[in-house]
Amino acid sequence: MKYFSWVHRRMELPTITADELHRKLERGDDLVLIDALAPMVYAHSHLPDAINMPPNAVDTIRCAKRMPDLGTEIVVYCANSTCDDSVITGERLRELGYTNVRHYSGGKDEWRELGLPLERAGKPFIAR
Repeated sequence: MKYFSWVHRRMELPTITADELHRKLERGDDLVLIDALAPMVYAHSHLPDAINMPPNAVDTIRCAKRMPDLGTEIVVYCANSTCDDSVITGERLRELGYTNVRHYSGGKDEWRELGLPLERAGKPFIAR
């Protein structure tokens, strides 16, 4: 039953494409981009301006400090479409009352394959 529950939740989380997310970042739209991967993976490289929040780091206090408005536009991602950390993080955010959570399912792998920019320590990062 647990597997069915995860699949059901994954289908409910609205999605965003790489192109749409890239346009939002280029325009400087007000959104919070969350990398749900482990801190070491996040430190290696991440999407521009992303913050790190793996599923085990989603808690009321941290979220309220970073995103006090429950209507904040939030986009969660992880490595690729088979990685479920972003789905779990997104669902936990929704359980805390956030109403505008979307999932970028292509994740960092698709982003890199499309030649879109990554960061490391706040600076541009070129994956080799």
